[in-house]
Amino acid sequence: MKSTRKAYGEFLVEIGKDENVVVLDADLASATKTDMFRKEYPERHIDVGIAEQDLVGTACGLALGGKTVFASTFAIFMAGRAYDQVRNTAAYSHVNVNLCATHAGVMVGEDGPTHQCIEDVALMNVIPTMKVLSPADDISTKKILSKCMNEEGPKYIRLGRSDVEDIYDDSFEFNIGGSHTFGEGKDGTVFAYGSTVSIALEAKKELENQGKHIRVVDLYSIKPVDKEAILKCAKETEKLVSIEDHSVIGGIGSIISNILCEEYPKKLDKIGILDTFGKSGSAKEVYKYFGLTKENIISKF
Repeated sequence: MKSTRKAYGEFLVEIGKDENVVVLDADLASATKTDMFRKEYPERHIDVGIAEQDLVGTACGLALGGKTVFASTFAIFMAGRAYDQVRNTAAYSHVNVNLCATHAGVMVGEDGPTHQCIEDVALMNVIPTMKVLSPADDISTKKILSKCMNEEGPKYIRLGRSDVEDIYDDSFEFNIGGSHTFGEGKDGTVFAYGSTVSIALEAKKELENQGKHIRVVDLYSIKPVDKEAILKCAKETEKLVSIEDHSVIGGIGSIISNILCEEYPKKLDKIGILDTFGKSGSAKEVYKYFGLTKENIISKF
């Protein structure tokens, strides 16, 4: 098990031999794991201090100068405090910058509601030209970040704090706008991304023991989203459920619902954070409190 933020730090070290790569942080390098890059390549790591707006602006300037740029801070600061710069400097100017936001969702745990960003998917999804991605484990993090390096325009990559189980192996390939489906069960589909994919897979296993066969879709590319996969599952499976460490307002559940409403009307049960702020506690406790559990998924079938 490994957190996606640690996988991110390891990825930066791997690509750091390319002298064109520059990494920025906002006084949180040890938490975002960009300190791993700083240790190996200190001359190409820039800490702007507690100044997230400057973080995005400086990152965009370096990217416009031809550098391959990764900029990091907590999701609550990247999507919240620096929203103006993300929207107008990065996206409106269509800058090739990788905004890697860690500590997303209520998985932040003990840091509490002020630091539990449950709105970032909604905020980033609505920005024109922005690509939004959320890997589920170590391997998907590194492969998705590798794809981002060759993708034009701004990218928002959502990463987590806590360790998550390995789901993929090196044989899997990931594409911007893609998804991955586990199983072909006809009884239902669970759509997930990030930390909730492993939860959905645990539910899938237990449901199979009950004689119910579902498929789990990892919507790692939130924008652009894999519309074809969503519609295929809607047509081929009986029940649809989404689960996410994010508000149900504006998250992947809302994105799926919009597609279904327009092209194949069908009910979707949404599991996520309701119209409320998070709670302080361990990640496991908070997930249980908000129903981000395999038991809650199973109850939908």
